[in-house]
Amino acid sequence: MSDARTPAQIEADIVRRREQLAVTLDEIGIRMHPKTIIGDAKAKVAAQVDHTAGRAFVAVNRVVSDVKARFTHDDGAPRLERVVPVAVVAVAVIGLLVSSSRRHKD
Repeated sequence: MSDARTPAQIEADIVRRREQLAVTLDEIGIRMHPKTIIGDAKAKVAAQVDHTAGRAFVAVNRVVSDVKARFTHDDGAPRLERVVPVAVVAVAVIGLLVSSSRRHKD
C-alpha cells in the first residue's frame, strides 16, 4: 500500500485549505469589525440594564408589599392604629418645615 498522493490530490487539498482559510479570515474580519464590537457591547449593556432593572423592580415591589402589609389588614382595610400615628408625624414634620422656611424668609 502506498500513501503517495497524486499532484491532483495535492492541488485539491491546497484549494480546499485556501477556501477554509478565506472563510476563517472573513469570520475574523466580521468579529473584529468596529460595528460588530460596538453591537456586542451594546447588547451586553442592554442585557445588564434589563437584569438590574428587573432586580430593582422586584426589590421595590417587595418593599411596597411589606409596607402595605404593615398598614392594612388582610381584607385591605387600613390599620388605623398604625396609619394615624404615621399621618400625625408626617403632618408635624411638614408643619415644622413650612414654619422653618417662613422664618428664614422673614
